[in-house]
Amino acid sequence: MSPGLFLLIIAMVLAIITNLPRRGRSTSYKGADHTGVVVYWRPGCTFCMRLRTRLRFTRLRYHEVNIWRDPDAAAFVRSVANGNETVPTVTVAGKAMVNPSKQQLLEAVTTHAPHLTSGDRDG
Repeated sequence: MSPGLFLLIIAMVLAIITNLPRRGRSTSYKGADHTGVVVYWRPGCTFCMRLRTRLRFTRLRYHEVNIWRDPDAAAFVRSVANGNETVPTVTVAGKAMVNPSKQQLLEAVTTHAPHLTSGDRDG
């Protein structure tokens, strides 16, 4: 197998894995814990894949909401992103952030929801 084909297969597998909701963390807009962290995403979004992959290596508890499956979530994202469905959009204790980095998200958690970081050594 050529190295190029191998890398293509690995990239495809990673794209499939990162587009799946994390078990036990997928929810709806109405079912999410808005006092904690909620990640709004959509399939195929590379920015979402990057953030969601990086969050998987932390101990941070969060909910994921696919805006393509939840009209209420899509409406919320539009309301905080100047009418656009820009994802990832993340809320930390109800405070919205559009396309944050992992570091920005963790800083917001420390500021607005420090109870979620107790025992988190992966910041």
